[in-house]
Amino acid sequence: MTGPWWRIGWRNLGRNRRRTLVTALGLAVGYFAVMFMVGWAEGISTELVQNATSLVSGQIEIHDAGYRPERTLYETIGGRAGVDVEELLRAVEADPSVVAAAPRAYASGLVSSGESTSAGMLLGVDPERETALTRFLDPLFSGRLPLAGQNEAVVGEEMARQLAVGLGDELVVVASGADGSMANDLYTVTGVFRTGLLEFDASTMVMPVADLQTLVVLGPRRIHEIAIGAADPTEADAVAERLAASLGAPEREMLVAPWTELNPVLAQYVALADAMYWIFIVLIFSVASFGIANTMLMATFERRREFAVMLALGASPRSVVGTVLSEAVAIGVIGLGLGTAVTAPLLVWFALAPPDLSWLYGNVTIEGVLLTPTLRVGANVPAWTWATVGLILTALLSAVYPAVRAARVPPADTLSGL
Repeated sequence: MTGPWWRIGWRNLGRNRRRTLVTALGLAVGYFAVMFMVGWAEGISTELVQNATSLVSGQIEIHDAGYRPERTLYETIGGRAGVDVEELLRAVEADPSVVAAAPRAYASGLVSSGESTSAGMLLGVDPERETALTRFLDPLFSGRLPLAGQNEAVVGEEMARQLAVGLGDELVVVASGADGSMANDLYTVTGVFRTGLLEFDASTMVMPVADLQTLVVLGPRRIHEIAIGAADPTEADAVAERLAASLGAPEREMLVAPWTELNPVLAQYVALADAMYWIFIVLIFSVASFGIANTMLMATFERRREFAVMLALGASPRSVVGTVLSEAVAIGVIGLGLGTAVTAPLLVWFALAPPDLSWLYGNVTIEGVLLTPTLRVGANVPAWTWATVGLILTALLSAVYPAVRAARVPPADTLSGL
């Protein structure tokens, strides 16, 4: 498709400009649909991962090797002797991909106010480190963070509603101690948090980690978890492997787990979304190919006498095929130009200031992950590159059959009017 046949193919597009424009617009619409659907799917996957890992859990967690899945009170990092928490945090934060790390302790208990009682999870955190890692305590729905040593705590909005408590009210907490005793104490509510995850907000009470350790008789060296924030959630697996090696995790009976292991259902959803990109590309361009094939068949039928003259004057069938394919590629290039002109600014807009759809759908929870519906798109350069290549290939392959038919026009019969 070089030389004069290429130039002839381009010039032939002007013979029926309306048909050329309609065909190119069809390709442009298909191109926009592929680019937008891929970008939107990427945006949803990215937001799901970010919300799942930055709201409460973190991208990576370090536990005692026997802690999961039962998550018992006794399985603390380092066993019953515990671990030097500050030294472990410094070792974790020495990795350049780690942006924050926070210690946590967990216990189960009963939280009561007056005649109302709620069974829930008691979460001990370092407030300063926790707010640098996750978002569920920053900002609080109301009030302030608890201070260590003051028997203060914050509760989820739904728990506060069920127990009918507000700022300044007292809660009675009863839990099992690590030494087998029955632990109980009074705590003052200093704040209320709201994540939007109803189950979490209804069952979680948060206090300083030292206060929880005192309540359930855990030593200051005994914690259940180090939650870690990675600069890029998609690199969590690699960062976890690197941390496990640097910390000597197997020898110290520690488990360093990325979010893909902690939430395998979400990881499978992201993998499924990646696989769907190819379905978008193949399906949309397959539909577009029928329109191009129809256009090229009509064009070659109307110009069969022209092709007969070309063949009678000595043009080879290969040259006729090249001319028709050149026209198809030219239509693809025009469609690509039109599609890019429309798609690029819209993708930039949807990436920087996506329209909010929460007024239509409200917040959505997928596998325990809160998702606010928007038209946010994410960047997926490999898929977008294949979409661009796919548009040109669609135009080219759709014209193969019309081009072959044009090359087989019998010159004598066609010119004689038969």
